Amino acid sequence: MVGVREIVDGVFEVNIGFVHAHLVVTDDGVVLVDTGLPGRSGRVGAALRELRREIGDITAILVTHRHADHVGGLAALRRESGARVVAHERDAPSIDGTRPVPLTRLQRFISTVTGTAEVVPVDETLSADGAISVPGFSAVHTPGHTDGHVSYLLDRAGGVLFAGDAASGGRRGVQRSPKIMSDDPARAEESLRRLAALDFETVVFGHGTAVTAGAADRFRALIA
Repeated sequence: MVGVREIVDGVFEVNIGFVHAHLVVTDDGVVLVDTGLPGRSGRVGAALRELRREIGDITAILVTHRHADHVGGLAALRRESGARVVAHERDAPSIDGTRPVPLTRLQRFISTVTGTAEVVPVDETLSADGAISVPGFSAVHTPGHTDGHVSYLLDRAGGVLFAGDAASGGRRGVQRSPKIMSDDPARAEESLRRLAALDFETVVFGHGTAVTAGAADRFRALIA
């Protein structure tokens, strides 16, 4: 059994090593937010089978940012599903290989354990906040962790925020991502303030435990 947890109605969290991917069941199929580590795309397929779905049901893959633990399965899942890939224009050149971003020393060390992500075309590049092509979802540019980090807000169950690595889940519900992993910690702090100004009931993270009630208030408390 793959670790699949329903967070709110139709939103499922999949454990892929130390990172999460998220499946959102819609009227038109399944939307996948991030894909987990390289070589682990089979875990997404197994999770879908537990939900009595299949890879071909994925219609769109929303990428929060370019790091390998979030896009590691992207190429394989795009090939298998035919899904459209959505990412911010500032991270897209790294994802599709047209302008790779040099790894830091820490990232090079981590890649020896996690592996590196295969490059893959991006079908929709985001340049502004607001509604995207996937019904029910809107984008919020939250740079800092990477220049093109984007969080997604789903209009369901009082609002579900897919925070990626703009924040993480911890004992206090919401905590800052480690500064050592951020390209620009000052901008990351500004992004937390942007998220705290939104209204949403639930937040899920790339790392850490989801908050399923009063999530926006947890962000406001964090930055207070």
